[in-house]
Amino acid sequence: MAILNQKTISKPISFEGITLHKGKQAKIKILPSAPNSGITFKRVDLNKDNLILANFYNVSEATLCTTLTNESGISVSTVEHLMAALYGMGVDNALIEVDQGEIPILDGSSKKFVEAIKEVGLKVSDTPIKIIKILKKIEINNNGKFISIEPTKTTLEIDFEIKFNNQLIGNQRNSINVYESDLTDIYNSRTFCLYEDVEKLRSMNLAKGGSLNNAIVVKDNNILNDEKLRNNKEFVNHKILDCIGDLFLSGHKIIGKVVCSQGGHKLTNELLREVFMDNKNFSIFELKEKIVPNSFINKKNLKSIA
Repeated sequence: MAILNQKTISKPISFEGITLHKGKQAKIKILPSAPNSGITFKRVDLNKDNLILANFYNVSEATLCTTLTNESGISVSTVEHLMAALYGMGVDNALIEVDQGEIPILDGSSKKFVEAIKEVGLKVSDTPIKIIKILKKIEINNNGKFISIEPTKTTLEIDFEIKFNNQLIGNQRNSINVYESDLTDIYNSRTFCLYEDVEKLRSMNLAKGGSLNNAIVVKDNNILNDEKLRNNKEFVNHKILDCIGDLFLSGHKIIGKVVCSQGGHKLTNELLREVFMDNKNFSIFELKEKIVPNSFINKKNLKSIA
């Protein structure tokens, strides 16, 4: 059953746009890649030491975005929305060329990445996909923030909640099954911030490229964007999107249940580091069609396979 084999995109995809935090124009090209190569970023503006593996051990910073850095100190940041699109669409292997140290933010979601992947379709290899199965419950509590992962049989579930003092955002919670749920609302959900935090972010040398074109800005009980919410749980759904992207830094699809409250990039990375610290916490195996039910495959993506 070819659907259970490793996949890459069928042909190159290109994007161009402003970066969220540095405010620079960036170009990226997503290229097909061989089985077992995983997701790799390549800084084409540099001539050497310019390959950065998308791995949780390479996360060097997780303040408001995920930054990956190789052993030579070369970085690429804001990778999470692209990683989420690749994970959700079933892309196991790809080379991502970028001419800046940050991935363009586009509209602040994964929507455009997903649409482009659907348009070109996927190329299926003869190599079975690998699965990380969680064997033991791991949890982290950190100053009111919480994340855990525990075993399930065949799924990746994410149960996420956020709590904001802002009345418009308030408390939101949503639960999805990455391999069975329709992820359209997740892909389409944009990054967001409070109006009063904008200047603070820019004083931190962040959000220089942020605008109403690529982020939801909430002021008191109003959304300043002309385009209001795309779905009624867009705030928490964006956090789930980020979580999916950060989980893909494990290198493979995961079977387990993640529960998170008030978390973000840093907490998800801490969870992965804790899981892989002990071989008793997980197992990695090749997925054979004889050992997996149909529910593992997200049927929403089948039409993308070419």
